[in-house]
Amino acid sequence: MSQAQNADTAAKTAADKTAADGTRVTIALDTPIVRGEQRIDEIVLRKPSAGELRGVNLADVLQMQTDALIKLIPRLSQPSLTEHEARQMDPADLVQCGSDIAGFLLSKRARGETA
Repeated sequence: MSQAQNADTAAKTAADKTAADGTRVTIALDTPIVRGEQRIDEIVLRKPSAGELRGVNLADVLQMQTDALIKLIPRLSQPSLTEHEARQMDPADLVQCGSDIAGFLLSKRARGETA
């Protein structure tokens, strides 16, 4: 299988792992997180409830401010990451998480979906 086919398969697999109702997304990490002997290659982020957004400026989340994301990722990730682990993430993985979290905050209309 060619590299392009592998990339297409990986993208399709990631899309298949996204919840149909848009409440969860699976992120394959570019740089795995090592926790003792455990290696975390992917995390699932779920859509936050209003209470989980407490103490976080939503404008900062939408602008993908690092401090806001580091505060939210542990609240929304499975397996649950610590703030330290979120702080140590590969920048590309942090941006991917931020993009998905910001997407959770948009209305269906803003995402171009119909009700």
